Amino acid sequence: MILLLTIDFAGEIKPLSDQLEARFRTEVAVSPCEFDCRAFLDQQRNQYNSSAMVKRLEQDRPLSVCKVLAVTGLDLFIPVLTFVFGEARLNGQCAIVSSYRLDNRFYGLAQNPALLQERLLKEAVHELGHTFGLFHCHNPECVMRSSTYVEEIDYKSSRLCGQCSDRLVKC
Repeated sequence: MILLLTIDFAGEIKPLSDQLEARFRTEVAVSPCEFDCRAFLDQQRNQYNSSAMVKRLEQDRPLSVCKVLAVTGLDLFIPVLTFVFGEARLNGQCAIVSSYRLDNRFYGLAQNPALLQERLLKEAVHELGHTFGLFHCHNPECVMRSSTYVEEIDYKSSRLCGQCSDRLVKC
């Protein structure tokens, strides 16, 4: 089972939950996250440290759950990068994705809920892929291709390529 946690996320979560169930062929349960995110805020950057958040998710993960994916509306970073769309540990149990920079409004564009859901799905599958043992892929259309810019997310598919699909380690 994948536990899908929401952290300061005001968007629609059911479409993502349904898509993840279909993609990973496992039950997905949705729940709000209970911890206080202020501990992860870097006040100088006005962003949240995703590495520290993933570590906390790992500490709190129920043993009955195979993977935990947190979905947040907060702006995430890791110390060596300006921002991240998400983070996971390779072969780990937990991951986090943020809608903050996936939303057209961040770029001064008109809101597009369908595009936001598509981007969120791609990042969720990508980060969960890492937890299932997948590295970044060189295939430009594979969801496991690394994305530095939102346009790169738009270009790639929401699906694994054949090679990544073959390498996927299930729960």
